[in-house]
Amino acid sequence: MIVPDKLMRAATVTALLLTVACSGASGDDGNAAKGGAGGPGGGGGRGSAITLSLSDIAPARRLSMEEATPVTGNLRPVETVEVRARLEGDLASVSAREGQPVHAGEVLARFEDSQQASSLRSVQAAVASAKVDLSTAEWNLTQTRELFHQGAVAEQVLKTAEQGSAASAARMAAAEAELRAASQVQTDTRVVAPVTGIVEKREAENGEHIARGTLMFTVVRNEVLELTAAIPARLANGIVPGQTVHFDVEGKPRNGKVARVSPTIDPLSRSITVYAQVLNPGGTIKGGTFATGRVVRRVLQDALTVPSAAVRQRPNTGSPFIYKVANDRVAEADVTLGAADEAQQLVEVLSGVQDGDRVIVGNVGMLGKGMRVQVLGGETGGPGAPGGRRGGRPGPGGATSSSTIQR
Repeated sequence: MIVPDKLMRAATVTALLLTVACSGASGDDGNAAKGGAGGPGGGGGRGSAITLSLSDIAPARRLSMEEATPVTGNLRPVETVEVRARLEGDLASVSAREGQPVHAGEVLARFEDSQQASSLRSVQAAVASAKVDLSTAEWNLTQTRELFHQGAVAEQVLKTAEQGSAASAARMAAAEAELRAASQVQTDTRVVAPVTGIVEKREAENGEHIARGTLMFTVVRNEVLELTAAIPARLANGIVPGQTVHFDVEGKPRNGKVARVSPTIDPLSRSITVYAQVLNPGGTIKGGTFATGRVVRRVLQDALTVPSAAVRQRPNTGSPFIYKVANDRVAEADVTLGAADEAQQLVEVLSGVQDGDRVIVGNVGMLGKGMRVQVLGGETGGPGAPGGRRGGRPGPGGATSSSTIQR
């Protein structure tokens, strides 16, 4: 097929126009890229530039911080007492119910006690009789001893009087012991609260026949709640009774104390049990409530700190370092870390940072040493900052992103 000359010439002209247009576009893009990477007065070949928001930078500051160990667990009443029946019998009345506050010695229930009362009266009569017998035997002994000294009676008569007095004293002691036992049985017909607290459970009802040893009530002392926490042995160093514990109970802060620390390490979990207590006036916190807390091992005054999110680790060695902004450029600094305060999300820096240094916080994209930095809302990064224009004006997208990298 033969193509006409006019068509050939038209196709040639069209191709040339497209080539020229593409060349022009490439030239514009190249100029823009050149201006963004270095720009007039910029870093030239030293790398890219990055735009950060004010929230991406934080100063190293000297603050008071707490080195603490986290604990979690359920807050339980400091004491739970089970009240059991001390005798077998039928319940005449049950006066306590679940949730009722009771005082130590307050009657919770009563057994039918007619038999115990009759036994007590019988023993009381036996004690009275033994007391009379003892008094008579002692009088006879006194009289016999005087007659013996006068030579009116033989020694055998004196020995008999002495034995009679001793036997009467023994019968008196036995009767008194029976009286104490009968009195205790009579007392046990009244079931009383052993401690001041709140009735958690009631296991008995009026008229029920109860066997000896049957659980009747559970009373808890909830004016103080206790958290039992298992802390890894490596984190438990320095925890001693009396240290402050900051609790978070259902979003509300409470302060408590370390009450006890186990003296041994659990061989299976390699942990140490710590018991922390918090006051609970009015019983506002219910037993069994889940709580988190921090045991304050020590308080550091005037510690040089940076946000925890500013600390990074080198992939090859795992050693900590930070990125900071120095002379409008990204700089790296190896750091030595000290204590950490998880509540404030701060970490102590022992070396590598000076007070007032501006450190880069969190994940802001790819960073590299020598990159030029511009902070949105702050001072510009100078000529050649992101955007490829003199004065560091942010390029497209810089206002809608917390960090923008331009190459």
